[in-house]
Amino acid sequence: MCRLAMKTASEPFSPYSVISAMEAMQEGYDGSGLGLLLRGVQFADYKYQAGNPILSGIAHTDAALSRLNAFMSAQGYTLKYDHEFDVNASLIEAKDRYKYFLRVYNIPESFKDFSQDQIDQQLMLTRLALRADGEAHGNDLTAFSFWPDVAMIKEVGWPLDIGNALGLNDNRITSRICMAQGRQNTNYGINLYACHPFFIQGIATMTNGENTAFVPIKEYLSGMHYPGYIGYQSDSEVFAHILHYVVKQLKLPLEVYKHVITPLKTNELLSHPQGTFLKGLRDACRRLIIDGPNCVMGTLPDETTIMVMDTKKMRPATIGGKPGEWALASEICGVDAMVPDRDKSLDFQPMRENTVIVTPDRQEYTIWSQFDQFPLHQAA
Repeated sequence: MCRLAMKTASEPFSPYSVISAMEAMQEGYDGSGLGLLLRGVQFADYKYQAGNPILSGIAHTDAALSRLNAFMSAQGYTLKYDHEFDVNASLIEAKDRYKYFLRVYNIPESFKDFSQDQIDQQLMLTRLALRADGEAHGNDLTAFSFWPDVAMIKEVGWPLDIGNALGLNDNRITSRICMAQGRQNTNYGINLYACHPFFIQGIATMTNGENTAFVPIKEYLSGMHYPGYIGYQSDSEVFAHILHYVVKQLKLPLEVYKHVITPLKTNELLSHPQGTFLKGLRDACRRLIIDGPNCVMGTLPDETTIMVMDTKKMRPATIGGKPGEWALASEICGVDAMVPDRDKSLDFQPMRENTVIVTPDRQEYTIWSQFDQFPLHQAA
């Protein structure tokens, strides 16, 4: 098993506080890796302007970095800021890390007449092109994300060691959301792309558990021939792609995600006020039904956060916090580490039919049940 920790707060905070929560849950994972996603990013030495895309990844060689620079320049991206990590290489297991990068760019002038959907597509295609370039050159370039307000860090090793190795306790990088997962790939070979969280066009998820329905889901998603539905070095990456499919392509409300991955039984749908629609949805998306046990945590571009689990409920998780600051974790001790001064009577562990949602105002969390009616409006 692995462990998950996520914090969302109105005021930016250091990712090191979430790494400390991972340390509190250290008996639940093997220390083989750490993945971080930061949303609502702020830099201490640069006034970041929301909306400028941030490129996150690793150049493993000087040649890879040179190719990255040439590619971004040729595409019309202008480099505005290049974060310099204070790296202690002795704490990094891998020895082919030439440069960790978080780089802020201005979008090309040629995008000025693009719609937002067109810009989103170009940002995704840029990241995929960099990934493909790295793979074509012996995996010497790794591109985790290229998106406004988002930074990603992934590395092999013990989470606290990685946090110390990259100087993440110096408060030079803060964010309003931090997602952390504390294990490398479960069922396949070690690969940085296989480390949670997974990201596509502003949508991110991470998972504790395994997905035994991985192969048919992967084949179904791959068969759509959507450029971003690739990779799958981990059986959990499909959770991010399904969420993207539901809210970005089907343009359905966030609540529908739970109905797609863990639909209600036929006898339960017969008495549901939207049973006819949901039965049709279940039939149409049957090959996206997961098989657990799983707990899934995710975030959306507007900083909404969610937590769900499958019907087996063998990977529990808890939410706790206070207005303006909420923590979600695989164990109570993880929540304690992130928000110790909370009213613990508000702690909640979702049941098999629940989706826990924290909206961007962060004043409270809501518990939505699959047995409840949801608004059939298009997702933003």
